[in-house]
This record gives sequence, C-alpha cells and structure tokens, in this order.
Amino acid sequence: MIYTVTLNPSIDYVVHMDSLIGGITNRTTGEEYYFGGKGINVSNVLSELDLDSTALGFVAGFTGEALEKGVSNPRIKTDFIHLKEGMTRINVKIKAGEETEINGQGPHIDDEALAALMERVDAITDGDTIIIAGNVPNTMPDDIYEQILARLDGRDVRIVVDATKQLLVNALKFKPFLIKPNRQELTELFGVEVKSAEDTERYARKLQEMGARNVLVSLGGEGAMLVDENGNTHKAGTIRRKVLNTVGSGDSMVAGFVAGYIKTGDYGYALKLGSACGNATAFSQGLAERELIDELMTLF
Repeated sequence: MIYTVTLNPSIDYVVHMDSLIGGITNRTTGEEYYFGGKGINVSNVLSELDLDSTALGFVAGFTGEALEKGVSNPRIKTDFIHLKEGMTRINVKIKAGEETEINGQGPHIDDEALAALMERVDAITDGDTIIIAGNVPNTMPDDIYEQILARLDGRDVRIVVDATKQLLVNALKFKPFLIKPNRQELTELFGVEVKSAEDTERYARKLQEMGARNVLVSLGGEGAMLVDENGNTHKAGTIRRKVLNTVGSGDSMVAGFVAGYIKTGDYGYALKLGSACGNATAFSQGLAERELIDELMTLF
C-alpha cells in the first residue's frame, strides 16, 4: 500500500478576476475549488495512474468533512484523524493578472491527535511506501518528520520525502528512497549558486552522500534531472505549451515517478512518467488527468 501524509490539508478556493482593487467590492469572473495539500495531490494523481493509496493527516470541522468526502474515491482511502476543535483551513487564490494567495493557518493539533497519527504509522508494513510532503504547521513539533520516520526504522518501507531546508536534511539519515528538491533549494541547502547541469548533478550526489538513495531535481522550464542509486544520471526535457497552473506540478511529478518505478522498476521510465505528470498538471486548471498524461508520455 502507498500512504501519503498531509499534515495540514486545505480547501483551495480559486477566484478569477479582471482586476483586484483594494477598499471596494470586487466581483469574480469565475471560481473553482480544489481539495489540496501536497500528499493529497499525490494521492489524486496516483489514482489517475490506477494505483491505490491511503491518505493520512488531520481534518477538523465542516471544512474537514467536505475535504474528506471530496478526496475519497475508489482508489483513495482516507484515514484522517478528526480533530475535536477548529476547522480545516481554506486557502484563497486570487488570479487577477498576477496571482495573490491568502493561506490559512489550520487547526491546532494536540498530543492526542499526534499519538493517533503515530498509531497509523505503526500499521505500515514491509513493502509499503510512505510519501511525506509539505511543510510542518506551526502547531506541530519541528521534528515531526523525524518522529514519523523513526517509527519506521528497521522496516522495509519505501520512504519518499518532498520537503525543504532542515526538514529535508533531517530526514536524510533515514535513507529515503526518493527526495525531490528543486535547483533553488539546492542553492539554499549548500549556500552556493547552483546554475549549470554539472552543478546540479554535483550537489544531488552530495545529498546521496548524506543518505538519499535517489535524488530527483526539478528544473522548472529546463525539465528535471534524476541521479539514481545505481550511479546513473537521467535527464528529461520539457514540452512547450501554455502553462495554466503550477500548483501541484511538483506533487504530480512525485506521484508519476513513484508509480513508474513501482510498475516497472526502471528509473528512466519513472522519470519519464513523473515528467509527463508534472507537465500535465502545469497544462491543466487542476491536477493531471490520465488522458493528458498518456498524450504527453508519447512526447518525452
């Protein structure tokens, strides 16, 4: 089973406007909403690729009920902890020429809820995959990723971590199967400007020396690079189309990579499917859907 962990999920309310003017009543020209959070995004794209997953995390209030109902489908089992107080956050994305975001804080997560999450982690067994993605809400301990991964230590669990800065560094001692920094994050991690392909590969290999088995570096408009655990370097370019949405593109790449590897055991194919999924989301209003993924796979 594949488990995704989203510590602070959200309902993303997207509004389209001709312009945004402060101090007056503004009218939308269109609006939609999505059930968000990086792990949830991964689960959604995995379902498009015919893989089952269990979504873990925390929900609260009527917004939490709506999110849980909206996320669940035949290929996504939700096993969220229901908090006694607060409400699952709503993030407002305003698209009016340029994009403005207002992100909610999210509910308080107490010790009882945290213990309930750990019980779910303890049920993960050999051969399973866990994907931990996103930042830690300020109501949780800073070392929560380490706490989760320590519970899995000694088990044959495929660990995927999509996080930034110290969260990522602290996870490396658990030898994750996959991490997915971008080039800017490499620059921040090592305190040097990473520009060239040679620099990207060099610092990806440093992350391997620190514990990561496979390092997938997203390069924005230049595509992606994978340094795999066998010492090989793989590259994927990009497809030139109009970008409609960048939210969830990295999560889609993670989902595609994991799906590709689970299905074939081939790192080159995994990178190709990950790239197709990431691009499919970028070219869509929402997350990648199977028809477009299949179309883009023929172009890589």
